Amino acid sequence: MRTGIIGTGRIGSTLARILVAAGHQVVLAGARGPQALGPLVAELGPAAAAAHPAEAAARAELLVLMVPFGSVRGLLPPHAVQDKVLVDATNAFGGPGAPADLGGPGAPADLGGRGSSDLVAEWYPGAQVVKSLNTMHYETLAVAGTASGDRLAHFTAGDDVKAKEIVAGIITDLGFAPVDTGPLYSGGILQQPGGPLFNRTLTEAQALAWISH
Repeated sequence: MRTGIIGTGRIGSTLARILVAAGHQVVLAGARGPQALGPLVAELGPAAAAAHPAEAAARAELLVLMVPFGSVRGLLPPHAVQDKVLVDATNAFGGPGAPADLGGPGAPADLGGRGSSDLVAEWYPGAQVVKSLNTMHYETLAVAGTASGDRLAHFTAGDDVKAKEIVAGIITDLGFAPVDTGPLYSGGILQQPGGPLFNRTLTEAQALAWISH
């Protein structure tokens, strides 16, 4: 499967590396354009390519948003994500670059009770939005999937069962355990900044126990 990664900071670059190591193809898009991604593409080899965001969306079968939440709206043309799985791995914090009504630097954004992924689904109504891959620090993401012992959990929330199954398959390929937190709103709220699962490193057993409590 070819995965488009929109946002190539530390977390996006880390995801690209572990996807390629797991045998996936990636198309990368960053704020500075495809040329700025030359060194990363060279590092990743023939399984990687760089593009502008809209082109990456068109070429990929699945997309992962790893940009600041404040830049999500209008980032992609809606037709480019029509009927595609769109993984919302963004985190809604306030601070520089965020909309004026969000909270201060480092604080969870004030979304008026809305789930951040609900807003993403509203902005891209043709996409099958799944909240995932946003709760783990990039340094843990880089190595935990290859570690021995109990698998660490990555959570999935969404309203489309098939879309969640596709994301769960990728999580499994990366050496992690997919754990379903439910529908996009209620499950996404658990995962976003300020939620009880945000920035928590849990094994599969611990995550399942938490979900069922």
